[in-house]
Amino acid sequence: MYVKNFGDKCANTCYDGDGRLDMSGWANEEFWVVSVAEYYRRIDALNSEDLRSLCKRLQITTKEEVNSKLMVKSDPEPETFRPNLTEPSVLLQPEHIEKLAKHLPPRTIGYPWSLAFSTSKHGMSMKSLYRAMQSQDSPVLMVIKDSDGQMFGALASQPFKVSDGFYGTGETFVFTFYPEFEVFKWTGDNMFFIKGDMDSLAVGGGGGEFGLWLDGDLYHGRTHSCKTFGNPMLSKTEDFFVQDIEIWAFE
Repeated sequence: MYVKNFGDKCANTCYDGDGRLDMSGWANEEFWVVSVAEYYRRIDALNSEDLRSLCKRLQITTKEEVNSKLMVKSDPEPETFRPNLTEPSVLLQPEHIEKLAKHLPPRTIGYPWSLAFSTSKHGMSMKSLYRAMQSQDSPVLMVIKDSDGQMFGALASQPFKVSDGFYGTGETFVFTFYPEFEVFKWTGDNMFFIKGDMDSLAVGGGGGEFGLWLDGDLYHGRTHSCKTFGNPMLSKTEDFFVQDIEIWAFE
């Protein structure tokens, strides 16, 4: 075989009587394998310490090293998807936060989660909810726990408010942890994202049904499949009673 540098030097590689690679005369020269394919063929064929020593001296990566590097996983660390919360959540465990964080709009990434509203602090009142939203200027994440212990909710592209009609963008989605975690994003069928008045709050709609609906006392709710998100019921039953609500902002 021939080994050659990028100048005009070249040399024959010889083998001794035992078939081993004879590197005498190579000591003061640096060479490169002409063909990478041929180099790998020789690695497989010879698998000798002499050739490995040569590769190391010439800083050539061996096939085994290449395969070893390809086997290294590049999965992100779990902490990548665990944002900082400004205060502890009554409802969300670290695994809940990690799962939800992966689906949030890009413009929320890197910001801490700030608790903008919770029924345990602000009471069971739609009026208090809207009041708490007035100082917000980011998407908000509403997490509901019902009397059956199920958790579900919605990511609203804009803070909840009283509105004449539907508002929001396709960033809005609904989610559930029952029976397992699932996110239902905008299908494109309609733009019935969010609608609020003093007596109710709705997310998603179509065909006279809302994906998620809460009454003015934040006590009774309803969930139904809707065209906006193509979701099933988010809780065990269509009608549910609220145990707790938390709304998180990102700023």
